[in-house]
Amino acid sequence: MTTLDTSKPIAIIGGGPAGLTAAYELVKRGDNVIVFEADDVVGGISRTVERDGWRFDIGGHRFFTKVQPVEDLWHEILPDEDFLLRPRMSRIFFDGKYYDYPLKASNALKNLGIIESVLSVLSYFWARIRPPKDQSNYENWLVARFGWRLYRRFFKTYTEKVWGVPVSEMPADWAAQRVKGLSLGNAIINALTPKRKQTDITSLIEEFQYPKYGPGMMWERCQDLIEEAGGTVLMKTRVISINRSEDRVDSVTVANPDGSTTVHEVSHVISTMPMNQLVAAIDPPPPAPALAAGQDLHYRDFLTVALVVPEDRGFPDNWIYIHSQEVKVGRIQNFGSWSPFMVKDGRTCLGLEYFVFEGDDVWSMADEDLIALGTKELAHLGLVRPEDVEVGYVMRIPKAYPYYDSVYKENVAAVCDFIEAEAPNLHLVGRNGMHKYNNQDHSMYTAMLTVENLHGANHDIWAVNVEEEYHETSSTGARSAEAGTGRDAPVLPRRDGGSST
Repeated sequence: MTTLDTSKPIAIIGGGPAGLTAAYELVKRGDNVIVFEADDVVGGISRTVERDGWRFDIGGHRFFTKVQPVEDLWHEILPDEDFLLRPRMSRIFFDGKYYDYPLKASNALKNLGIIESVLSVLSYFWARIRPPKDQSNYENWLVARFGWRLYRRFFKTYTEKVWGVPVSEMPADWAAQRVKGLSLGNAIINALTPKRKQTDITSLIEEFQYPKYGPGMMWERCQDLIEEAGGTVLMKTRVISINRSEDRVDSVTVANPDGSTTVHEVSHVISTMPMNQLVAAIDPPPPAPALAAGQDLHYRDFLTVALVVPEDRGFPDNWIYIHSQEVKVGRIQNFGSWSPFMVKDGRTCLGLEYFVFEGDDVWSMADEDLIALGTKELAHLGLVRPEDVEVGYVMRIPKAYPYYDSVYKENVAAVCDFIEAEAPNLHLVGRNGMHKYNNQDHSMYTAMLTVENLHGANHDIWAVNVEEEYHETSSTGARSAEAGTGRDAPVLPRRDGGSST
């Protein structure tokens, strides 16, 4: 096994799943590690937020993976007794009715009614006989597999809420990953077949593991293990400059909690910070093309309005997808259904999720106005009466999802080409670090493979993919159009300037 020079530490930027996984794997090998986390809590978007004794999961994190090394690592960090095995239950709200998801024939027929059910099936068969000729956009790709009626009912509105653009403007190159293996035929087979384990189609998974105090429990324990093994984790410490000389990074400058700055000499840097922020922090700056490419990477942002209500005003679902155009909320979590340890006796907490761009009208609303909006929308959906809402909290998450416009691949490639040539000891991992729409487990796996590379392996981390084959490779290079792109997000219309950058 190759031994790293540990006279200078390996710096890790970011204390989310990818950053802490890298740190943990390194300290197990005896490497000198220092983690810089700008926030006051670890976990990134996989943190558990705690307010007044309530715990909130940002986005909902099912612990299910087909990557065995990640599965093993989860149970190495947390003992088995800290995991709950939770049933997956989710529904779609549309036109005043709730549809089970995965589809159940009796529920769907009851909600659709005989006439609409027949029309939907006929629409499906018509789309199979005469599919849209141009399936390069996501709308026609979905129509070809579900028919127009089911597409409008179960896909259009929610997808447009998530990404903020019409489905017809979204190219379909992500669809084979996002809903791979799922079609009306598969859904009907699933609905009519006796209950069984659904693991082949990721969208139909029936149960998952979950840390009893939320996903942040995993990362808080991981931080403890890193520090017990001799690693350093500095909180509220923001990297403001990544300093290079000749062909490598030799130090990073950080802003400390007290406002002072410190320069840390380093042997390598593993970065999970958003790629556009990374490029802006490199000193001396990259050449103009790479600098412009980094500045041209954009993000979709996210906020949760958490409302405390009586337990009997909750619902059994982990979450409900809101396909109604009459409300802004996209999805509603019931944190009590994720884990009873997240809530208090006699109460539950509903997390209303809004997909936004940082600085837009919803993002900029005062907390009390967002709480009022969430209360009003719960009442409109028939879930909770306004008088049942006892208290509310707001969590804003900037840069939650990399935004894939028509030139993002070229921009990512330009940044990575610069790093490979001018700073090869700077390593990108994780969702924002690689500008890849990865799940938590895939972000972790990119970090695990990067650590192995530092010790002599030669993995292509850009080939880590969402499906069973996580090692898709390309003969033309890691960042080519043929290489795996994580859980592919749709290619979206350009956002020139604006507050999403």
